[in-house]
Amino acid sequence: MPAQTSTLPDLSTVAADLSVPEITEGPPAAGKRVYATASGWENTRVRHSLYLPVGWQPGGAPLPVLVEYAGNGGYRNAFGDACDGGVEGCRLGYGISGGRGFLWLCLPYVEPHEDGKRNAVKWWGDVQESKRYCLAAVRETCARYGGDPARVVLCGFSRGSIGCNYLGLHDDEIAALWRAFICHSHYDGVSERWPYAGADRASALQRLARLRGRPQFISHEGGTGAIEAWLNSTGIEGAWTFMPIPFRNHSDAWVLRDLPERARLREWLARALE
Repeated sequence: MPAQTSTLPDLSTVAADLSVPEITEGPPAAGKRVYATASGWENTRVRHSLYLPVGWQPGGAPLPVLVEYAGNGGYRNAFGDACDGGVEGCRLGYGISGGRGFLWLCLPYVEPHEDGKRNAVKWWGDVQESKRYCLAAVRETCARYGGDPARVVLCGFSRGSIGCNYLGLHDDEIAALWRAFICHSHYDGVSERWPYAGADRASALQRLARLRGRPQFISHEGGTGAIEAWLNSTGIEGAWTFMPIPFRNHSDAWVLRDLPERARLREWLARALE
């Protein structure tokens, strides 16, 4: 986090104009956010959330899909920002779309557990299992609910932002899913001190090479200088858009507010999906 972040205003000074729907049990329907489990994981504790937008109808025109990963659980800072690490706390996809025009998936990281498998609230769990779950959930959602497989966008906050490259570009198979990426707060390769295998810059560079010119929107509270410096050092040509968030909070809640930065992100996304 940039040193000057603490001098910036708090997000609480701007009223939210959007409220993320609670996740409920039951079948998917327009305007509802529900729990779901990908085929093959029904007998586990693994599940994701699915939101079908207002106005969604079976058999309608294919819709773009926002796929989101959450930050690490157990996080709280001096400003009251917190993250529980679960799909329940995801907000980016709803704020970006306003609940309209996009399917929205919040996916888990999958870890083994003594009674099977479950959602991991810190870091990646079993990376290969998390990847397999992602592939299955995205493909099923597109097939069952009219998602357009040519317009799938990966987004994430904090751990999820790192995961846009760490998981989303982990190998050629999963990298082929994505049209564009939205990375808020942190970025794969900037720090080699994160506690997982492959956090080193040489590994991050291998993942980054799979981006192959696709657009990424990269934001961070206070500023994006460290991320820009890392990307400039790689020698890789990228379609990167950088945007500082003028608030002190390590949080994705800025997308729930009528801010110029949210408008800019929505405009960028519309262009990326043309």
